[in-house]
Order: sequence, then structure tokens, then C-alpha cells
Amino acid sequence: MKKPLVTIFGGSGFVGRYIVRLLAKNGFNIRVAVRDAEKAAYLSTAGEIGQISIIPTSISSSYDINNAIDGSSFVINCVGILYEKGKRTFNNLHALAPADIAKISKKHKIKKLIHISALGASINSKSLYSQSKAKGEQLTLMNYPDATILRPSVVFGKDDSFINRFANLSKYLPILPYFSEVVPHQEGGGGTKFQPVYVADIAQAILKIVSNNHPNERIYDVVGPKIYDMREILNLIINLTERKPWICAFPFWFGHLISLNLQYLPNPLLTPDQIKLLRIDNISDKTLPVLEDLGVKPTPMESIIPTYLKRFKPYQQDKRIRLKKSLL
Repeated sequence: MKKPLVTIFGGSGFVGRYIVRLLAKNGFNIRVAVRDAEKAAYLSTAGEIGQISIIPTSISSSYDINNAIDGSSFVINCVGILYEKGKRTFNNLHALAPADIAKISKKHKIKKLIHISALGASINSKSLYSQSKAKGEQLTLMNYPDATILRPSVVFGKDDSFINRFANLSKYLPILPYFSEVVPHQEGGGGTKFQPVYVADIAQAILKIVSNNHPNERIYDVVGPKIYDMREILNLIINLTERKPWICAFPFWFGHLISLNLQYLPNPLLTPDQIKLLRIDNISDKTLPVLEDLGVKPTPMESIIPTYLKRFKPYQQDKRIRLKKSLL
């Protein structure tokens, strides 16, 4: 029997790519709606000929969204940004676009809408990112009440921009900073707490949902099996990369000061809004269902990140340098 069509907005992003590949492997037909179809063309090789189509879509255009959803049975919204740039604002991408997607999904009577939000999303947050994510959830459920919302903590995996970023910084910086309200030797001195989730587990959760093999819950906290503070994460990274930077705690006011300049980089290392976000722990409060309720066993970070952090080890870097010289 022919598998249904799934439209994935933001399918070329870090999380979206894993979803595309897993659903294709399980026989679903997929329509990937992205800003730049040419850059996302490589995704078509993740399935059989004709199984995956890539269509250029402006998330701010109701016409484009309608075309992307037309004929689909399922819609997945993976669109998200960590910092604002030009018209790509938190409100536009995290609130207004999800509202349009939900409204048009309802019009087309799709079977299920899945919206990927963020753990800790709150209208009352001081962070515009967190506020916009909460607003997106509200507008999604307002326009499509049966939508399923997934709230992941920080996501790790081979191509992530979190673990890899600090591993890369450890190659060049004598200090790896984190931010804390209290001094390091006191309780809570390890900085913000996270519950990192493996990107492939998010894809598995979505496969369960579109396969109708899940409880009828609306919102899930998508978290890993273990809570780490920022100092523990950095220690894990430098142990695996065999680098020796000094892990140092700084007060949040200092983080805010340096973020005022860093925010203007093309790909900011830190923004003032992210500093506001880091003041709140990013862990499940255990009031909502989690991955296990979808039949997915969360993967420990220690079993995955060693497989992709080994390239940051000093001898791996030396091997690459020697190889380049030998090819000259």
C-alpha cells in the first residue's frame, strides 16, 4: 500500500534532515519545503527516485505554504532560528509562520500537524526567543487544536551546533567560559542545567506519531535521560577531545556585556537574548509526557558524542595536516 505524503517545513535543517531520512527509510513520500531548494537538493538522494521532492517555499507566504501542504496527510514544522537577522525575526518564524501553517493545515484537513517548539517556552520569559516559541505553540493549537507539540531541550548529534561549537573552541581558546549566578564551588555553580536529547530520538518520536503508534497527547517534553550543568558538559567535551582549556565561570552581567558585541557577527557566538535564556535551567519539570510515553528510549549523550568528537583530538588534527602536506 502506498505510504502517505508528509510535508516538512525546514526539512533541510539539523533536525529536519534526520526526520526526512527516517521517514523516507520507512516508505513515506516526502515534500521538503525550504527557502533554498537548490541547497537542499541533496536530500532527494535519501529516498527512492521520486519519493522525496524539494520545493522552494517562503514561510511568510500563505500562497507558498498552501502549495506545500496541498495533498499531504501529515505536516511537520521544524522551522526555527537561534538569533534574528533582517526579516527573519523570532516573531515571524516562531509565531506568525506556525499560525499560518496550522490554519492552512486545518483547511486541508490533514491527519496530523506536528510542531517542534522548545523546552521551557514561556510567554512570561524575558527572552524573546522563548516568548516567540510559546506564542507559536498557542497560535498552532488555536488554529489546529489536535496538533502535537514537541518541546526538545538542547539537541545533540553529528552535525549539531552546540557540542561541536564548544569542541571547536577548545582547539583555539585557553579558556572555555560558562555563566553562573553563583561561584563555582557552591551548589548551582556549574551554570545552566540542560537535558540534552539525541536528534535521532526526535526523528523516532515523529515516526511513532505519523504511524499512529502513540498516545493521544498534545504536548511532549522531548529530553534525554540525564541532566547536566554547563560545567559538566564542557568537562565531557574536553575529556573526549583531549584538549586542555581552563573551564571558567563568569557572572551573567559579564556575559551580557560581551554579547553586545558578539551579536553583530554573521553567525553570533552569543547574543543578549541568549544570555536571558541561559538564566533559566532547560530541563523537564516532569508535568508533561516525555519520549518514553511515545515508545522511544532516550539515548545517553555519552554513547553518541564520542563518535563525532574524535576529529577534534590533537593527533587527528596532525594527521589531517600531514595528509595535506603529502598531497602537495
